Amino acid sequence: MLYPFNRLRSKRVVLLVAACWFIWIWKYPKAAATRPDTSTFAIDFPLVWKHIHMFNGTGGAWYIPDEWKTDIDERYQLPRTILEAANFASAAASGSLARRTDHALIPLIVHQTWSTTRIDSWTPKVLRCVERWLAYAVGGGYEDGGPPMAYFFWDDEGMLAFMRKYEPDFVEPFLAFFSPVERTDIFRVLLCKWFGGIYGDIDTEPLRHPAKWIHLHDLETWIDKETGATFGRDTDRYEDLWEPPGTDERPVKLLVGLEADVDPASDAYWRMGYTYPVQLTQWALAAAPQHPALAHFLARVRAEVDVAQQATADGDGGADAVVKTYSADPLTRTGPSAITAAVSTWLLEQFGLRWNAVTGLKDGGKAKLISDVLVLPITGFNPGRGKYGNMGSKPYSDADARLLHHAQGSWHKFDAKVELGKLCRTVFGLCRDWSKVPS
Repeated sequence: MLYPFNRLRSKRVVLLVAACWFIWIWKYPKAAATRPDTSTFAIDFPLVWKHIHMFNGTGGAWYIPDEWKTDIDERYQLPRTILEAANFASAAASGSLARRTDHALIPLIVHQTWSTTRIDSWTPKVLRCVERWLAYAVGGGYEDGGPPMAYFFWDDEGMLAFMRKYEPDFVEPFLAFFSPVERTDIFRVLLCKWFGGIYGDIDTEPLRHPAKWIHLHDLETWIDKETGATFGRDTDRYEDLWEPPGTDERPVKLLVGLEADVDPASDAYWRMGYTYPVQLTQWALAAAPQHPALAHFLARVRAEVDVAQQATADGDGGADAVVKTYSADPLTRTGPSAITAAVSTWLLEQFGLRWNAVTGLKDGGKAKLISDVLVLPITGFNPGRGKYGNMGSKPYSDADARLLHHAQGSWHKFDAKVELGKLCRTVFGLCRDWSKVPS
């Protein structure tokens, strides 16, 4: 309902929006993406060149610190496939607190994924981002130092091999019911579930060594002032028998960060394109293996498939049901909205958390620990937003800034209706239900 606008006025608004948009497109055309000279790769991006482009492996590329390799029995060969390597790294990390992040049981294993390890198709920005991840993994990286980390770059072949081994009953619907971007959304969660570690999109740039992402002050007990409920550590909630002594000082097993943080009483969140006023990002997350909140997310994804399969079996749309499912909005089905719904629901069920209480707008942007789940403020994974739509985001140089997302939007394609809807929501507060993804 467009009250108080009548139908004629609504059409005029849409026409005005269209005119504004196409004027903007004409006046500020996007420059064509430039590719670096491939002859300079080895010089400009030596780590990416050596450890990814020139790597000879199956399923992607990987790096395991030499000191971790001493755990391999001499009777066995070094890993030959990315699955073997990931299994080894996860086991090696679980046996040493020195191979976990500070104040957490999250292994120092970085996961990234893209369709191919042939870096000549990547943009310069992506090359620089991945180079920085590798700098932290291989050499401790930059002035803040830090321990070496294992690094895994999964290509499409590696993703499929992973699914066949770890989620064999889900392979068929994974390929049939989900778009490529949704598969990546699901895959990152599965990697963290099975192996644990730190996931970052290839257009993310770590601003600090991941081992130091969690600060001691992030673990402070806090109170939801609206309900009076107190939250913090709860080391007795789970019995993890595989954990070595001393882990009670490392309470965090799941690390997530806010993408959006808006007053729930306003309409600003949906005008900015978010589903929830307090919403998690999915371009970065980190976890210890087998965290139940990740299983909750995957259960919700499987439920989506069950609904579509049942509709097909009942003859409700037949093949059209599959097509409709495949073209569904990835933002809400497997993306930030989905991970927010899954984590917030799980925290409510387990600990009675009122989700909007994790906002950082009223306390200067403090992290919130709920048992073993740490929710970073918006500055954590989304710093430097500038003045418009700031939501409390602080500069890149702030101590709370862990990672920067460059929003390359490699999976996006131009869609006039989507862009018009964005302008219509932002400027006029209309078009709330218009799709946010290309048709």
